[in-house]
Amino acid sequence: MSGVEADFYELLEVERTADDAAIKSAYRRMAIRYHPDKNPGCQDSETRFKAINQAYDCLKDPQKRAAYDRFGHEAFQNGGAGPGGGAGFGDFGDIFESIFGSAFGGGGRQQARRGADLRYDMEINLDEAYHGKTAGIEIEVSQSCEPCGGLGAEPGTGTRRCTSCGGHGKVRSQQGFFMVERTCPTCRGRGEVIEKPCRACRGEGRIDRPQTLEVNVPPGVDSGTRIRLSGKGEAGPFGSPPGDLYIFIHVRRHAVFEREGTTLITRVPISFTTAALGGCIEIPGLDGQRHKIDIPAGIQSGKQLRKRGAGMPVLQGRGQGDLVVEISVETPSKLSARQKELLRELQSTETGEECPQSKGFFERLKDMWSDLTD
Repeated sequence: MSGVEADFYELLEVERTADDAAIKSAYRRMAIRYHPDKNPGCQDSETRFKAINQAYDCLKDPQKRAAYDRFGHEAFQNGGAGPGGGAGFGDFGDIFESIFGSAFGGGGRQQARRGADLRYDMEINLDEAYHGKTAGIEIEVSQSCEPCGGLGAEPGTGTRRCTSCGGHGKVRSQQGFFMVERTCPTCRGRGEVIEKPCRACRGEGRIDRPQTLEVNVPPGVDSGTRIRLSGKGEAGPFGSPPGDLYIFIHVRRHAVFEREGTTLITRVPISFTTAALGGCIEIPGLDGQRHKIDIPAGIQSGKQLRKRGAGMPVLQGRGQGDLVVEISVETPSKLSARQKELLRELQSTETGEECPQSKGFFERLKDMWSDLTD
């Protein structure tokens, strides 16, 4: 079973080593950018705003952040259960015991640890992010030893109770006034020792070998999207459950479009005659369609024209974002003699009403000169 989750650090656009001040600053910046009041009616901004708040709520808390760094989103799923599902973590104290080890009590045998989670970085282009794709990847990963079934014992042989810890998996020693408990170095916490180690894996129960996997990348993914392949991580020791494999998506820059969530933005230069008289342009979309954009007469540089539903698809949802065309009016740099003549004729007919912004600016300049000469 696969799930798609955004990494908290990438949501806030900070490094995993960022300190509390950097995380707080990044949160404020991102919260302002995606706040619903600044993006009225934009479902993507509202979704991103909620995700940013969730990320900050976790990373600002030292205990939650430590748990997230160790287990990812698994630390907060299934009612607080960490990786391994059935093993379960009742609270953060249990999680930290798993991370740092217990200092006191608990004389029972240690539960087998699940295998480590693995990370794979996948780079795709914007077109693939739009349509989705199925990709084959090959990774070298520790997998369960087939001859011994991951138990580490030579087939036909078994295990015996560890005499060092009496089968408890932990040993105690006196250090001054304190009794210190640690994992048994002989059986490594299992409580049992292998009579005859498997020759294939040398008693480890795991062997490193290449593995080919198929990854389904859903439409609408963005940089920072995380795809989880359950049970495809490193094999657990001595037959315990494997970890998960996390695919981190990185979308390459596009030659034409920039992306903000589900919104596609492109900057289009037009001639000053088209800007003055109006017209129509066509933009080829990632959906394979030609999108007509009507340019109103008198448009100015920086004006944005929006085409509803021509943007990126919503990840694991319905609908699509918008295509935004930002206009840039280009002044001609090469003119023929005839073109210059026509422009001079146009210039001779100007009254100043054609360009109200210019007229207003120069009127303000006149007022300034008047104040200086008074």
